[in-house]
Amino acid sequence: MAVEIIDFEVRTSAIDGLLFVAPKQITDDRGTIREIFRRSAFASAGVQLAEFQQINVTESAEGSVRGMHAEQMTKLLTVASGEAFGAYVDMRHDSTSYGQVATVVLRPGVQVLVPAGVANGFQALTDACQYVYCFDEEWRPNMPGLSCTPLDPELGIDWPIAIDPHNPSQISAKDRDAPLLVDVVHDTEDRS
Repeated sequence: MAVEIIDFEVRTSAIDGLLFVAPKQITDDRGTIREIFRRSAFASAGVQLAEFQQINVTESAEGSVRGMHAEQMTKLLTVASGEAFGAYVDMRHDSTSYGQVATVVLRPGVQVLVPAGVANGFQALTDACQYVYCFDEEWRPNMPGLSCTPLDPELGIDWPIAIDPHNPSQISAKDRDAPLLVDVVHDTEDRS
């Protein structure tokens, strides 16, 4: 096999500041090396990021849904293993793209840069899906942010796997019972 190189690429979305990212990848007979983050690649694309303060990996069972959470932090998201359906909604009341939704299938080599105030949610499409979060702020309980239910029909998110709202192995009560987007109060004292 010849060496295949995929260069870093950034695409915009319907949500202001939400970017779909293809990191640099090199594949040969042994497998693939993927960059999770290279500051100079983002800078050359005109994207300035604060330093990441925390990186988490969530392992989820097929069909599980997590989100929609819009903390006041920037997140770089991808999967290390498996596939996930990522959904994002702009919850920034003063944004020109407020209420807009963007979706993408995340697999290794597909990333999303989510600005502060844009909600992030996902559904694991494979068992043991490993979803990676890079945060520019450390997560803490009761930090400023907003949330809405991923089940809000007005968002129009077409989750690939049917969601049973009463199955706790598929969705938490906190996410299920979060408010509809139209009912979210927008002030700095809200908590996600």
